[in-house]
Amino acid sequence: MQGSREGNIVVGLDIGTTKICAVVGEVTGREINIIGIGTHPSIGLRKGVVVNIESTVESIKKAVEEAELMAGCEISSVYAGIAGGHITGFNSRGIVAIKGQEINQQDVDRVIDAARAVAIPMDREVIHVLPQEYIVDDQIGIQNPVGMAGVRLEAKIHIVTGAVTSAHNIVKCANRAGLDVCDIVLESLASGEAVLTEEEKQLGTGLIDLGGGTSDLAIFSGKNIKHTFILALGGDNLTNDIAIGVRAPLNEAERIKRKYGTCNGAAISPDETIEVPGMGGRQPRKLPRQILGEILEPRMEEIFTLLQREIYRAGMENMLASGIVLSGGTALLEGTTDIAEAIFGVPTRLGRPRGIGGLTDVVNNPMYATGVGLVIYGARKEPEKKFRIRDRNIFNSLISRMKKWFKDVI
Repeated sequence: MQGSREGNIVVGLDIGTTKICAVVGEVTGREINIIGIGTHPSIGLRKGVVVNIESTVESIKKAVEEAELMAGCEISSVYAGIAGGHITGFNSRGIVAIKGQEINQQDVDRVIDAARAVAIPMDREVIHVLPQEYIVDDQIGIQNPVGMAGVRLEAKIHIVTGAVTSAHNIVKCANRAGLDVCDIVLESLASGEAVLTEEEKQLGTGLIDLGGGTSDLAIFSGKNIKHTFILALGGDNLTNDIAIGVRAPLNEAERIKRKYGTCNGAAISPDETIEVPGMGGRQPRKLPRQILGEILEPRMEEIFTLLQREIYRAGMENMLASGIVLSGGTALLEGTTDIAEAIFGVPTRLGRPRGIGGLTDVVNNPMYATGVGLVIYGARKEPEKKFRIRDRNIFNSLISRMKKWFKDVI
């Protein structure tokens, strides 16, 4: 990062299906101030996966240029978000014997290595290894076991994996736009950093990030992530439904959804109308606005019902003590929280970024939750590695791992 500023600059790049958003944060001590934001329509992605490299690179460049202009600094590295139906998460556990009198960081590293030693197919890449809790000699619920006495250490972790090609395509797009990728972050994990309170994470909350191409579910409990799931349905499906239902071009259907969209047709007066432009030179038509409720309500109910099924399948239905938090642009549709409350049977609220300073009025919107969350995630994590795809980097990391291994053995 370059720029005549006192604090450290961290940039989050939310590469979404409908928009690409770059958020610039200045980190001074424990404070994070948002100093720049740039958005551009995303053309080269479908359901969270890159399908056109050139279009995605152009969109990233435009969003980053806009953010640079607002922040007054040059952006060279970013924390990139990843989503898509190829993402899967699962829980694992590992056990090790403790060598010395008390547990040290080496023991913690060994138990995490033991827990992550599961068979992962060659076409998948580990994106996150998230510790949930540690168990020392049957003492459960330990967050940090370093310094404790014991003879056996057990770890429960959550592993998030994604398709190697999809992760590499995101990195490749950022690299071609002239950016280093410090880390790839699961978008629902990033959104959780921005919109959830510590109390909600402790008690148990379901975060649903309603994006354009995907709906991402993350369940938090005991301050840690317990379950992740990505549903390949989102705002684009709602736009398609409107386009077919009112016979309008897709770009007009998107405009109608944003301006007049509602998931509660019963609350709309029968006299309210919307104008739908004709296709192929036909005359524009006037339709009752209630029709949008009839189109959008069943689709939104379907998305929430499928997510609820996943929660029950994973046995996590009792972990929603704090309720559900909705983020993402699609969450702004009128009546969305009411449908979520009815289906999940728990209190539901809109998640807006919190715990930040600077341009709070600009980013005070669920659609910026992921971008701001990536900045918060980056501020808390020292950039240990660059994700540039280079064989030399892979070779170097292999050598350093072998050196560490020999050191442990000796």
